[in-house]
Amino acid sequence: MNKKVSTKVIVNKAWCKGCGICVAFCPTNVLEIKDGKVEIVNPEACTRCGLCELRCPDFAIYLGGEEDEK
Repeated sequence: MNKKVSTKVIVNKAWCKGCGICVAFCPTNVLEIKDGKVEIVNPEACTRCGLCELRCPDFAIYLGGEEDEK
């Protein structure tokens, strides 16, 4: 039984302060700051490198979940 789990970037908007650190470290320009919070603008380009999760000082962004998770 080989189940492939797709993961995506998930943002907890309640915790995001809009500092832009994740945006600066994203090597594929997946993220942007819009209306003072981070937005995922190009999810197809995400390589799941984890730099956004690693650098976020507020733990507001992480990799995980199924593709259909909000």
